[in-house]
Amino acid sequence: MPYISQEERKELDPFVEKLIEVLKKSPPDRLDARLNYVFYKMLVRLYSDRYFDYNRAMGVLNCITHEFYRRKVATYEDRKIQETGDIV
Repeated sequence: MPYISQEERKELDPFVEKLIEVLKKSPPDRLDARLNYVFYKMLVRLYSDRYFDYNRAMGVLNCITHEFYRRKVATYEDRKIQETGDIV
């Protein structure tokens, strides 16, 4: 993940936290669609209409997926292996 400075975080975090507040109020069956909408709208508005930028946007989404897996899902799986034993 391309880590950003504490100063950049201070600028962005109030907006991110407000968005999270709104999204947390979503019914469980609507959260994914709403989150998809938010990401899609940001990508469409921030990247220009050319393949080079589409490719960059896809790369960002791919990196988000990998970072989420590495930091959250993998640690969860490791913890569950310790609790219940490995499958092999």
